[in-house]
Amino acid sequence: QVQLVESGGGLVQAGGSLRLSCAASGSSFRLNVMGWYRQAPGKQRELVAAITSGGSTNYADSVKGRYTISRDNAKNTVYLQMNSLKPEDTAVYYCNARGVTGLANTRLEVWGQGTLVTVSS
Repeated sequence: QVQLVESGGGLVQAGGSLRLSCAASGSSFRLNVMGWYRQAPGKQRELVAAITSGGSTNYADSVKGRYTISRDNAKNTVYLQMNSLKPEDTAVYYCNARGVTGLANTRLEVWGQGTLVTVSS
């Protein structure tokens, strides 16, 4: 079983920065894509950024130029550096990972528990 543990959320003023981390643990798995989603009150969960094991990245238009996603494959950890934060970035941020597990390479998708990011104006 694969689990994701997130850290790094909190309260920050507009224009500030935060860094989120998400570490995967378990046995016999390989993660292909790791990413971050967010859900603001009353809104649907949306993709913020994703990164493949090869380092290809994808960002939501709303965060391009402000957020940077990176990963350490050896540690099965993904990071999200968030700069120039805006009040509209306030949301619960969820880590997501997709890959395979076990000898049969069964597909897996797991979610973290979520971490709250609050940006004050």
